[in-house]
Amino acid sequence: MEKVAIVTGGGQGIGKAITKKFLENGISVVVAEIDESAGKEVEEEYSSLGKVKFIKTDVSKEEDVKNMVDETIKIFGKINYLINNAGIGINKHISELSLEDWNRVIGVNLTGTFLCSKYSYPYLRKEKGVIINIASTRAFMSEPNTEAYSASKGGIYALTHALAVSLGPDIRVNCISPGWIEVSEWKKKSLRRLPELTELDHKQHPVGRVGKPEDIASLVLYLVSDDAGFITGANFIVDGGMTRKMIYL
Repeated sequence: MEKVAIVTGGGQGIGKAITKKFLENGISVVVAEIDESAGKEVEEEYSSLGKVKFIKTDVSKEEDVKNMVDETIKIFGKINYLINNAGIGINKHISELSLEDWNRVIGVNLTGTFLCSKYSYPYLRKEKGVIINIASTRAFMSEPNTEAYSASKGGIYALTHALAVSLGPDIRVNCISPGWIEVSEWKKKSLRRLPELTELDHKQHPVGRVGKPEDIASLVLYLVSDDAGFITGANFIVDGGMTRKMIYL
């Protein structure tokens, strides 16, 4: 029986890898993406893999999200999986970070996750579906000048366990917190390039390499499967071990 997934921010980076992984495993995908050229490219590039539909969506806007969910139901008639992946970052010192900057990051990353979950909920409940939220290790550790991004990702972590309790047992909700994932080769054509990584970049990770979008996509595929049926409200850190590494200068 056909399964249908919505992947927000599915036109580039980790979202694109998730889109491809789903299609390769027989899952139809709606790519909810604000970047029109990226969305159209993915729809064209992956059309041979399965059913994929791009719907232009700003997840921070309620009407956009409502329209995207309505269009998904019109086209596919159901929603089995929601992957809240869309995210942006604006890195500025707090003295330079405007309220507009702050609200934009929170709006896309955190409010977008809330809105997509809210409007997909009735259809996910009907299908005993799954929500996967993409947070970040920045929910638990920080680099300088990442207040808005870190706060948004910490919010996603908390929103995940709240949703898991509120929506269970009909819907399972889990969270993935990636570390350094190199996405240069997963950009739209105009931005795509080969990674520029040093030996040190790889060796500083306990697993010996920087992460790949496929690392996240593989976990997403497992977490939506029946094999993960006893897992909800959980957060999975996928960072090559970096958050467990003590560093002394």
